[in-house]
Amino acid sequence: MTRITTHILDTSLGQPAANVRVWLESLEGQKITVISESQTDADGRAAKLTPEPVACGHYRLCADIGAYFKATGRDTLYHSAIIDVMIDGEQDHYHLPLLISAYSYSTYRGS
Repeated sequence: MTRITTHILDTSLGQPAANVRVWLESLEGQKITVISESQTDADGRAAKLTPEPVACGHYRLCADIGAYFKATGRDTLYHSAIIDVMIDGEQDHYHLPLLISAYSYSTYRGS
């Protein structure tokens, strides 16, 4: 069992992306189940993304960056950012930071 966390940073402004709706989905074949939903705090973190640990498997961490950019008065190419991962259950924590700008986003395995 493991926990998944994220930290969203707006690289175009050089600051955390606050108030971004994020949700975690579990994928089993063609079945997609929303596990949890949260919103980033003032520091760009979603502290309660996995209030309960999740089992190993296929997950998608999704962020509604289109609404974030609209709320900040900026155009964007992307409606959402999706991080599609396989959780192996060997680690007790997966930190998946998301770096966003209006026309790109990237991610990496954090610590």
